[in-house]
Amino acid sequence: MKILYYDCFCGISGDMNLAALIDLGVPKEYLIQELSKLNLDSEYEIKVEGSVKLGITGTRVDVILKNSTHSSDQALHVEHNHEHSHHHSDNDQHCSENNHNHEHSHEEHVHNHEHHHRNLKDIEKIINSGDLNDKVKKLSLDMFMKVAEAEAKVHGKDIYEVHFHEVGAIDSIVDIVGAAICLDYLKVDKIIASPVQVGGGFVKCAHGLMPVPAPATVEILKNVPINVGIVQFETTTPTGAAILAANACEFTTNIDFSIKKIAYGIGHRDLEIPNVLRVYLGEKESTEEIEEQYILETNIDDMNPELYGYVEEKLFEAGALDVFKTPIFMKKGRPGTKLSVLVSEKSEKDVLGVVFEETTSIGVRKFKVEKIMLNREFSKVKTEYGDITIKKAYYKGKLVKYKAEYEECKAIAKEKNISINKVYKEVYKQDIK
Repeated sequence: MKILYYDCFCGISGDMNLAALIDLGVPKEYLIQELSKLNLDSEYEIKVEGSVKLGITGTRVDVILKNSTHSSDQALHVEHNHEHSHHHSDNDQHCSENNHNHEHSHEEHVHNHEHHHRNLKDIEKIINSGDLNDKVKKLSLDMFMKVAEAEAKVHGKDIYEVHFHEVGAIDSIVDIVGAAICLDYLKVDKIIASPVQVGGGFVKCAHGLMPVPAPATVEILKNVPINVGIVQFETTTPTGAAILAANACEFTTNIDFSIKKIAYGIGHRDLEIPNVLRVYLGEKESTEEIEEQYILETNIDDMNPELYGYVEEKLFEAGALDVFKTPIFMKKGRPGTKLSVLVSEKSEKDVLGVVFEETTSIGVRKFKVEKIMLNREFSKVKTEYGDITIKKAYYKGKLVKYKAEYEECKAIAKEKNISINKVYKEVYKQDIK
């Protein structure tokens, strides 16, 4: 089993996450090419370079907003004149101001923008209209929703009333969609993180001094173990928090896997400790993994059967791992359907919300189950239609089965105007080892 582990001893931010995953092996050209599918190239550029922080070598990422002027004297943020100092450094000070998402930098660059905003619907439209694959779109929207929900709660707004400054929105889009692209490329089976260092002290905002962690950050990190005060500085931003909250299934200091590769994302601010994000790529030696999950089930005999397809889609969107329906006979001989949903502890609440809001059910049964999974890995095979990802499963160290990724085969079939079965046959005639 392939594992990605986030060691957040100095927190996490969007740009440090991108830097760490590039340092781990995601090609920067691939990231930039995929991000270009959002059609926002005219608004930013990405600079990737090697860097060192207190003797630790790694990768640094800068998202530079275009149409900017630079000043070596000062960084300006004049709210009344709608001028914003913003050279992207996600691990520098953050403060939520009046429903706006700001991440300010001590890099001395000045950007003059008209005070435009993008709300969540605008960002959803940008992501959904891009030519990204469905998994990247879903991961991106899940992370953005974490930020929007937190900002909305902090400011007492509806999530679709939350606005992001234009520059803040571009930063967030690059960081969050970039994270989804990198995670999709790595094809790991499990993402784990350490407790998250959030820093300490206060940060100066338009409203005055705000405590660290910022309200939005701590809202996102509810139910996540955190450490505080290692430095008097904000080490974890809302974007970084959302990346972990939406993707990590476990937070622990227990590393029970073999570390195969170590990488570092270098932060921008100089601190008393190394301002870096360390990530491990590891493998679990056991052939099988046992994971605790839950079955939620309910018997339904009074709902229009046409609605089950819609309900199933909503359940998967909420995080269901599997959904299945069983024909049953209920009391007095009434035909019905047993709806069963496999969930993790993390997604249980959201899934229950769908069941109660979208079906006629007024109660569910819950069972703890153990899911035993074969060790899996992803690789690419070359075909006459291009490279296609396959998922391979191993038992006692031996390859016992493999399958092509459906979404990739579907995309090729549509693009080439051929049968999807023809694409599958092309994969299965390759010599898979």
